[in-house]
Amino acid sequence: MIEKSKQIIKNKAGNLRRKIRDLFRTSDFCVDLLVRFYKVFCKSLRYDEKTRVKIAEQDDVAARRKQGEDVKGTPVVLCLWHDELFPLIYLRKDLDIVCIVSSSKDGAILEKFMRKLGLRTAAGSSRRGGLKALLHAAKLMKDGTVHACITVDGPMGPRHKAKDGAFLLAQKASAKIMPVRLNMENSYAFPSWDKFQIPLPFSKVEVFFGEGFFVTEELTEEYLAVCRKRLEEELTGLLPQKP
Repeated sequence: MIEKSKQIIKNKAGNLRRKIRDLFRTSDFCVDLLVRFYKVFCKSLRYDEKTRVKIAEQDDVAARRKQGEDVKGTPVVLCLWHDELFPLIYLRKDLDIVCIVSSSKDGAILEKFMRKLGLRTAAGSSRRGGLKALLHAAKLMKDGTVHACITVDGPMGPRHKAKDGAFLLAQKASAKIMPVRLNMENSYAFPSWDKFQIPLPFSKVEVFFGEGFFVTEELTEEYLAVCRKRLEEELTGLLPQKP
């Protein structure tokens, strides 16, 4: 009897999630409300000031181009873990960023959300349309003014294990791999595969950027293994060790 009740509750919850997802897929009004809520929510967060300085270094070319200067920079591929994405998008400022999103029903909602926040998107994943999405992103990045953002263990994990897409993109776009970690002072972690984090209102959010590296060799399995190991080690080493 108890198991039957649990199954009924689980089915109802699943139906509710599908209805909410379909509503956001078909209604621009709902996505607009979500975007407004996100902006207001992120304004309550206390971002570390060193973060803004570091972002300004990458932001300089974009700002100068807005003023009419014909300058070309080196594009970067911002690489982070899937569970730490939420607070990062707000710090985009003048950066022109293309995000790789999953070509799924949930990914379609995320794509619409990101576009309304002013980001570019390329839809694809390791299972479907991934190569096409990466080549499209690389084409956008060729002039050195568009950067990319990839959750390197997404969209389905394994958690904190880097996949190869970022390295292919970096090679095609002559871009630099740049590891990024976010440390949220207080957050709620969802019971999902990635333990996705939402910082609580007014929490401090620190963003750490690694030195990164360029992809300089042919993408053999041996070299990709080296790149994965290096990226994972840099990402692990970015957050301060807790006592």
